[in-house]
Amino acid sequence: MKLKSFKILSLGVSLLFFASSCVKMDTYAGPDASLSGSVIEDGGKTNVQTCSGNFSIRLEQLSWDSTPSPQDIPVKYDGTYQNLKLFSGHYRVSIHGGAFWPVAPEEMDISSGSSHDFKLTPYLVVSNFKAEMTDSTTLRLTYSLSAPVAGIPKILEIQPYLNTTQIVGPGASIYDFSDLNKVAINKDWADFNAAEKNGEIIVSNLIPGRIFYVRMGVKFDNNDKSSNLSSVIKITVPAKK
Repeated sequence: MKLKSFKILSLGVSLLFFASSCVKMDTYAGPDASLSGSVIEDGGKTNVQTCSGNFSIRLEQLSWDSTPSPQDIPVKYDGTYQNLKLFSGHYRVSIHGGAFWPVAPEEMDISSGSSHDFKLTPYLVVSNFKAEMTDSTTLRLTYSLSAPVAGIPKILEIQPYLNTTQIVGPGASIYDFSDLNKVAINKDWADFNAAEKNGEIIVSNLIPGRIFYVRMGVKFDNNDKSSNLSSVIKITVPAKK
């Protein structure tokens, strides 16, 4: 009986030793690096206007692989981006998506507190954007369009975006006031006349007593059907008397 117990005990100790010897300790350091920055309109000092999930900063870590899997950092609506959980190393950074002229990828070392700004040229600049109430529930929007560089993709549509928060644009707007007021274009920029480059859109039947945030957008027939956007204007619809 003692011999049998001793054999069982010896077997248990051996199995425990074998199991512990097969466990490989993870000695890799955790993510200790970060990257942040702004996407700036080339030739100016202001951040680009964006509100789209398909516009991001693409990272490819080159420290261990020449063809790594990409990692994307979304660009926020204010034109900034940030990722606080990166591994230190040598990366290729580039722009992914958006209605901007392509820029060449860059390589950089990323560690704690790294920053990098991008300067981009939009396909179209939406400027002179104004919003005024013409009566108690009707909003008049005016804008101007200009192309810094010739040869942009075909323009599909122009539309206003209205929302009850400052995050407003494609995918973040009220359908009845935004999509129902879009204007189909489907033409090249070279075919625009002067009147079309200085447009007007009327949004009717707004809700009395509400605050809205509004901007204009121009959608292109590029790979991700992205848009250039105007700045955001806050409007207050008068309450009923």
